[in-house]
Amino acid sequence: MNVSRLIPTAAVAGAVVLGLTALTACSSSDAADRKNGDKLDVVASFYPMQFLAEQIGGKHVSVTTLTRPGLEPHDLELSPRQIGGLTDADFILYLKGIQPAVDDAIDQSGAKHVVDASKLTTLEDHGTETGGDEHGHEHHGDEAGADPHIWLDPVKYAEVAKGVGASLEKTDPAHAADYRKNTDALVTKLDGLNTAYANGLKNTATKTFITTHSAFGYLAERYGLTQEGIAGVDPEAEPSPARISEIHTVAEKNKVTTVFFETLASDRTASTLAKDTGLKTDVLDPLEGITGKSKGADYIEVMQSNLAALQKALGAK
Repeated sequence: MNVSRLIPTAAVAGAVVLGLTALTACSSSDAADRKNGDKLDVVASFYPMQFLAEQIGGKHVSVTTLTRPGLEPHDLELSPRQIGGLTDADFILYLKGIQPAVDDAIDQSGAKHVVDASKLTTLEDHGTETGGDEHGHEHHGDEAGADPHIWLDPVKYAEVAKGVGASLEKTDPAHAADYRKNTDALVTKLDGLNTAYANGLKNTATKTFITTHSAFGYLAERYGLTQEGIAGVDPEAEPSPARISEIHTVAEKNKVTTVFFETLASDRTASTLAKDTGLKTDVLDPLEGITGKSKGADYIEVMQSNLAALQKALGAK
């Protein structure tokens, strides 16, 4: 695939949620203006938004993603063609605070139908739980210090799904019933995932896990775990000797067995730390993109793989 082009994928869609504030200037006449049978042209910023669009939109949408598979989303730079495509899109779905280049381009695009997923749920600050600001992402959203990784909590992701569904219904009322049906189906899957996590992580030998990417604050809070991030801003950054010492102490105190790394970055940091502390390494995927190395074909499958990895590392009983 060519990074200079928008990447066509699958579909988008709908349901119902209160407090819909992210969609601007949507009128029912827009859907009528398109030729009969035309699909809604949807642009998604990166994989978690693409998945929602495809699952909810189904056959009524044509989804394009700004971030090609295998590219670290935080590092994305948009081409002039991608920026121009934002103006022509029928519907844009993004998550403010993850990709500064996307945030800026959308602000300048003048696009009418824009949904910011961060407005469809409540953001929280997990800096103090992941080693402070030096170990967390640099956030660019409206809430200073807010953690944008909401999709790694199935409950929050379901809230976002409902908001996206409601937005699609409003944008394309002719297919509202299908969007609602697709949203309900996706929320049911996410509810099942939440139940699996809650039951699977209820009884474990330890509640602490170490990761090179401080993306799992919402997941940790949801299921009563503690995330210890090494260097959240850059998953490949070398930890300082002081941080290695801190992690070693945390690992001994909490009987930690594993240092997790991600699929879109090298395992150098995790391997270095594991060697220095006598720990194992494994993958905990922040699901910012799906590649051939992903342990699953889509969001649901990779989240199930993440659960299995956590259960093994935490000593689930």
